[in-house]
Amino acid sequence: MLTTKVTGNAYDVALENFDAAANALELHSDIREMIKYPERILTVTVPVRMDDGHIHRFEAYRVQHSSVRGPSKGGIRYHPQVTLDEVKALATWMTWKCAVVNIPFGGGKGGVTCDPKHMSQGELERMTRRYTSAILPLIGPEQDIPAPDVYTNPQTMAWIMDTYSMTKGYPIPGVVTGKPISLGGSLGRNEATGRGVFNTIECACEHLRMALKGATVVVQGFGNAGSIAAQLLHEAGAKVIAVSDSTGCIYNERGLDIHHLMHLKALTGRVAGFPEAESIRPEELLALECDILVPAALENTIDGDNAEMVRTRIVAEAANGPVTPAADRILERKGVFLIPDILCNAGGVTVSYFEWVQDEQHLFWEAQDVYNRLERVMKTAFRDVLKIHGQSNVPMRIAANMLGVGRVAEAVKIRGIYP
Repeated sequence: MLTTKVTGNAYDVALENFDAAANALELHSDIREMIKYPERILTVTVPVRMDDGHIHRFEAYRVQHSSVRGPSKGGIRYHPQVTLDEVKALATWMTWKCAVVNIPFGGGKGGVTCDPKHMSQGELERMTRRYTSAILPLIGPEQDIPAPDVYTNPQTMAWIMDTYSMTKGYPIPGVVTGKPISLGGSLGRNEATGRGVFNTIECACEHLRMALKGATVVVQGFGNAGSIAAQLLHEAGAKVIAVSDSTGCIYNERGLDIHHLMHLKALTGRVAGFPEAESIRPEELLALECDILVPAALENTIDGDNAEMVRTRIVAEAANGPVTPAADRILERKGVFLIPDILCNAGGVTVSYFEWVQDEQHLFWEAQDVYNRLERVMKTAFRDVLKIHGQSNVPMRIAANMLGVGRVAEAVKIRGIYP
């Protein structure tokens, strides 16, 4: 059972969000032309010898949207639905995301169209190394720095780092982030996205004068970001009543034991069959009455068709682009407070920046230092977006995009590359 519905074109949504922010900022058309579109797009063929001996050809991509404020930064995802337009959209969002949290990166993204759930570890390694070789001219610690994304992980990053380092003759840990700790990874990176989601939810609750303790939570997508956010909310006293992953949706009105559920997920790879909950349908999950809804799956899962069913006070976008523009308008009319993706899930790229800094300085921080710095960055960014939201009287998504787009536009002017 799939808990996500991918409709429409994510890149069209990204461009629509940009235009809304650019119009609100009254950006000159020349600057729009310079910062709206990707700088580089690479499409590659990745031939891989599978375990049964035959060669399978995978389509793969790497997109660099912007290098105006620094090296391109963005994850690599392995998924059957990866397309070039999706990767372009994710790279675009990453540019504004880095600017919102004010770290010196631009947006990049990569993806391979594959089904990793039906591939062996050996097949994944051979595909990763071949893909790395194909995008080698674009990546590097001062150029473009990949990271994990959907269905990639620290092991994937280790293979990329090793493949890249072999071409140089010495280890270069700064070429990727999200690596294992033993290869120069940062403490706190694995839970960074979920922790950032939690930090912004704390801010939203404070803004709305809503108690987090006792608040009911629904999490769509119990992967890395969703599970960590659920764990932190549970530990803060919130009641997580439903979660989902690609295997199904589970519900318990009294609240789920998140630690027990995370243990089961680690053992079995699924939330379906959790003994302390009942099974519900994906559409029922989105329609549950709750205080906080955390969409943490894929793009466009809340759209114009199902947004009317959503009954929550806060939507915290742990995923990239989970709410379409049509759904945005419906949620705005219903008075739902939205924490937009380029703010809400920016914890991952923020700690990726911390990891890159540590690798470049060869000096590593304690976990609590990472948590404290992350919380400071996320809460400062939330206040910056909220200020624009109030002063300009625009929805939170437009406010976040105004902040990100505005900072990139300012960098273009200051660098003197404005025509």
